[in-house]
Amino acid sequence: MISISELQNTMRDNEMIVRILSEYINDHPRFLTSEMVHELAAECNVTDDEAFRTLFAAACGLDTADNRAHRMLERQYFTPGLHRLDPTPYREDAYAKTVKIPEVSFGKWELCTHSYAPYEPFVCNHPVLTKGFREIPQIGYFAEEYCFPAVLENGIEWMTVTPNEVETMREPIAKSRGNVLTLGLGLGYYAFHATQKAEVTRVVVVEKDPEVISLFKTYILPQFPHKEKLHIVQADAFDYLNRSLKKEEFDFLFADLWHDASDGLDLYLQLKKYEKQAPETEFSYWIEPSLLSVLRQMVFRRITDPNEPLRLRGVSPETLLSDDFLRTLDLKKQN
Repeated sequence: MISISELQNTMRDNEMIVRILSEYINDHPRFLTSEMVHELAAECNVTDDEAFRTLFAAACGLDTADNRAHRMLERQYFTPGLHRLDPTPYREDAYAKTVKIPEVSFGKWELCTHSYAPYEPFVCNHPVLTKGFREIPQIGYFAEEYCFPAVLENGIEWMTVTPNEVETMREPIAKSRGNVLTLGLGLGYYAFHATQKAEVTRVVVVEKDPEVISLFKTYILPQFPHKEKLHIVQADAFDYLNRSLKKEEFDFLFADLWHDASDGLDLYLQLKKYEKQAPETEFSYWIEPSLLSVLRQMVFRRITDPNEPLRLRGVSPETLLSDDFLRTLDLKKQN
């Protein structure tokens, strides 16, 4: 059994690592260059990957040379969580090989190509949760420039097809079957792969922005090999669910309405209540492990609130913080 003090230390470390990684990736992701990595590798007679991990830890503010606690954090988070990726599997993805994205604008939306510079770190998969509730962010980088398609809203990235999207959509794509409903269109990566599956008979995509739909239908949909399976509905996702979820009898639902965990938790919790309305439909949510991570921190703060701690009523903290329990949290509130 894990003590509250051990959990507090782990949760503190989790929050700190997410904060310093976010600051680096958002504020100066291209600070480290190939030249810096190669120079340190040659100077210290280590591999480029070892040199990059050392430089990256230092750039994130960790003093691994003289600070024992920082060395421990580097071993616990950076060693298992930092990955040099091979670009080949992503370039060989069926969507990447089939769909060519032009550079065009329409209203506030823009289709374009962005890239990662060599040794530019980025989130590349779901965080890994250990038995002790340590959450290890999965950070990837390439040793060469890597280009990817993007949708911009008013000049800001809204949807991309990066290794993170590819990896975090593998499971939903694999589970898709029969009559499928997906909430959110983006660049149509999920819809492309779902329509490719023989087990999928129909894919209904709900997207509320007509400009996004127009861009997609004009430049992307014509390249889909099985576009006859795809049906796009212009509507608010929640309006559509209220109107059609029960009538349509969907076998699988995939929700992708958020940009990341920071703006997705409220929408995720709102969507959870629909699971009870359609018990025959299997629900799947993009980046659910990251959403549960945010929820886990909220629950832990309630457990340890010095003014009004959550009453455990004989339930262990490990149970309250588990993914299985967190997935049912909103459903219990509906009862």
